[in-house]
Amino acid sequence: MKLLIAMMSHETNTFSPVPTELERFGSGELPPRDQAAYQATFGRGSTMAGMIAVAEQAGVEIITPIAAGAPPSGRVSDTAYQYITDCIVEAAEGCDGLLLDLHGAMVTDTREDGEGSLLVRLREAYPDVPIGVGLDMHANLYPAMVSNATVIAGYHTYPHIDMYGTGERAAQILIRSLNGEIEPRMVWGNCPMLPHVMRQGTDDFPNKALQERVMEMEASGALAVSLFTGFPHADIYNAGLSVVVVTDNDVEEAAALRDELLEIAWKERESFVYQIKPLFESVGSANAAADASGSGPVILLDHYDNTASGGTMDTTEVLREILAQELEDVVAFGIFDPAAVQQMVDVGVGQEVTVTIGARFQMDALEQQSEPLTVTGTVRLISDGKFTITGPMATGSRVNMGTTVVLDTGRVEIIVISRHVEPYDLGCFTSLGIDPLKKRFVMLKSRIHYRAVFMPIAKSIIECAGCGVCTSDYSQLTFENVRRPIYPLDNINSASLSEGFPASQ
Repeated sequence: MKLLIAMMSHETNTFSPVPTELERFGSGELPPRDQAAYQATFGRGSTMAGMIAVAEQAGVEIITPIAAGAPPSGRVSDTAYQYITDCIVEAAEGCDGLLLDLHGAMVTDTREDGEGSLLVRLREAYPDVPIGVGLDMHANLYPAMVSNATVIAGYHTYPHIDMYGTGERAAQILIRSLNGEIEPRMVWGNCPMLPHVMRQGTDDFPNKALQERVMEMEASGALAVSLFTGFPHADIYNAGLSVVVVTDNDVEEAAALRDELLEIAWKERESFVYQIKPLFESVGSANAAADASGSGPVILLDHYDNTASGGTMDTTEVLREILAQELEDVVAFGIFDPAAVQQMVDVGVGQEVTVTIGARFQMDALEQQSEPLTVTGTVRLISDGKFTITGPMATGSRVNMGTTVVLDTGRVEIIVISRHVEPYDLGCFTSLGIDPLKKRFVMLKSRIHYRAVFMPIAKSIIECAGCGVCTSDYSQLTFENVRRPIYPLDNINSASLSEGFPASQ
């Protein structure tokens, strides 16, 4: 038995001005191919790594033609998409099965459903070859994904600490199917709702309860049950919450499980709406939170500008407010600004510098724009920005922040980076000689992933509504392509999906 195992992963924020060319899938160069792709993923905390582990345990031959994963950003260029998909389709010839680590929310210059387009092409070329797919919880599901795959499995956690397990699950089902042990049957459906990302965490109601029910269904016999909260910062027709269920040749049972989950999600739709506080008020509560009893830093969450949701990571409004309110003993991660990094590298460690940082991107999707921030401080450290993740999310993976500078203004240490990286691992600080546990305040440009390592050490969390294309205020965005009516863009009062909104597809 010969299996192809490959990765094509990107979450596309169609409102983001950050370009997504091929080099973004390979840390500034071409994405790893063949043996290099194997080495880049084996033993890491990724879906592809879980697939490889199961396949090797089963003793099958594997090929790994490409491992292409890029941080979330704007639409993927058609050139990059063609290169990655050509690699996968051409390598699939002669394989008995295909295992694909996809995301589920890839939008290209000319395609709303990048993953579905790849699966259609594979199915046309290899009509009888089984295909197993692992998807992110933020997948925006389309019919082409389901109709052209044999099995789909999605993450059950957000922060995503079960990527490896998702790959294992998809691979086990596909191999059992190839061995004739089971006959996977899939059904799917969606809700007319766009859950706010800030309300999608699996340690919060309602997604916590939904994912617990998903895992109960799998424990009771379903092969794979996946509830996708969806990625709302994609102005595409099928953006939003969906469910796919895989059973062993029991379509009726699969449909019943699907409908149960969709109905629960719909009834709890108001709980998926995030309530926003003014930035001045949020930052203004920081000192009182820091003075309260308990240990650890207060986390100031700049969640409107999270690069792992396609943010530019260069807006300055939360940092500006922290400086204006004169908070003391702060470390901020971070500001993406390669030009400012180079300016400080030229000045050198130990030297004082006045530098203008941030607001390099024009965010055409927003009326509000960020403003550059001029600060004076001492260049404390210059680093190559590389470290290995030790936390529970993507464990063992290598991170490259690019050339990185720590600028100390006296009150605030500002980490300025050259590559987009979300701070979901302590290595963002410890690799730079900074212990976040010893800080009074830690500012993070993150939304939910930070919880994997920072929530356990934090005294409290203060969510700060700054500026950026990851805004939780949908009124700041113009949706032209998403299906309507859809909640909460539209006030839909129906108590059940059956009242005008079919739960099955």
